[in-house]
Amino acid sequence: MLLSHAFGLFTHPDKEWVTIRKEHENPTRLYVAYVLILAAIAPVCAYISTAHFGWAVGSDRLIKLTEISAVQLSLLTYVAMLIGVFALGYAINWMAKTYGAREEHVPANGVALAAYSCTPLFLAGFALLYPNPWFNALVFLGAAVYGARLMYDGLPIVMGIEKEQAELYGVSLLTVALIILVSTRAGSAILWNMGFGPAFVSG
Repeated sequence: MLLSHAFGLFTHPDKEWVTIRKEHENPTRLYVAYVLILAAIAPVCAYISTAHFGWAVGSDRLIKLTEISAVQLSLLTYVAMLIGVFALGYAINWMAKTYGAREEHVPANGVALAAYSCTPLFLAGFALLYPNPWFNALVFLGAAVYGARLMYDGLPIVMGIEKEQAELYGVSLLTVALIILVSTRAGSAILWNMGFGPAFVSG
């Protein structure tokens, strides 16, 4: 079962990457059975906390989103996460030959590498149930660092390249990930100006 990889990536990542490489999982099935499920954690938890629990920064009053606004923002977040994983997987495949990846590993394993490397960020979504900005920032920062570490360790195993090449490959992918993040922020600003911004209510 694909979801079993989530546990393995935290307990024995190197062995898990070897297993993932051998699977050559179909990208569509990987998306449906893994990414679509785990990527839903953060939006669902964010909806619950913003619409029902409310957020308080310091000693300020409790702030909540309206039901409609919370649903809209959660759905937009979900779509952005799915697009981000796909874009990262595409970038891995696109740059594979440049860094000496074995061609037979590229089509399926590039997407798999992106999806499984994002596992810590997916699971960090549970932290949103505790509506504290500093706590959430620390959790997601730690998840991002561990996700980057997973990708760095998985590149030579999954894509079949030398570790020296994997270092350059990893730096390039980190740049792509940052571009995706900035694009997401810019897209959010545009959507907010189009009327999809948050609508607040006092708790």
